[in-house]
Amino acid sequence: MGRVTTSTADLWHHYGRARATGDRTVPGTFYWSWGQDTGPGPEVLGDLAGRCVGDLGAGTARHAAHLAVHHPPAQVIAIDASPAQHAMATDLYAHLAPRLRIVQSDVVPHLQAMPGAYDVLYSVFGALDFTAPREVLPAAAVALQPGGRLVFATLAHYLNGAPAQPDAVAADIPAKTPDGEATTMRRWVLQEHVWVKLLDAAGFTNITTDLLPATTGGPRTADTLLVSAYIPS
Repeated sequence: MGRVTTSTADLWHHYGRARATGDRTVPGTFYWSWGQDTGPGPEVLGDLAGRCVGDLGAGTARHAAHLAVHHPPAQVIAIDASPAQHAMATDLYAHLAPRLRIVQSDVVPHLQAMPGAYDVLYSVFGALDFTAPREVLPAAAVALQPGGRLVFATLAHYLNGAPAQPDAVAADIPAKTPDGEATTMRRWVLQEHVWVKLLDAAGFTNITTDLLPATTGGPRTADTLLVSAYIPS
């Protein structure tokens, strides 16, 4: 979801493939929580009518498709670096064009090439988790219009229960190459104050954070940190 950390292997090749085979519907719901089962929804983004919206690390573009159908903006652009994710998103939702545009690209160069193009940018455990924040946050600031907004959901702690990092450092987490070989990719799981500091340094203001507690237990459940910030008008 905008997140491949190597130029030689698509580490998102397997992600979402089973669901894409059996579920081709446009989702009727949009959640920010890790469990995708409760909590706030797209209302967090505000009124999207006539807006240009970007999904950073869109994966198979399910959240973007929901917005395109149920909260009609001028356009939703679903950006993802993974060839496999782009192919699945295109297969599932190409029929929603032109309101939904599906783009294969690393998010940083895409945003840098689109100054002032977006009213709203968002990420649901997407590119903001898997791209160096000191690169993606300034790029997002460039791509937003004055008064534009960035909203993202990220892990509040690691899936094994370990606390989030107190500095802007990544951890290596398990991944698989397309042929099934074990490897790792980088993921940024940062404490609230670290995100606030990084956003401030990138030029954002009116920064808010909310903790969305997990509603169920289990070895891979997690609380969600929901972050919102604006570019000054």
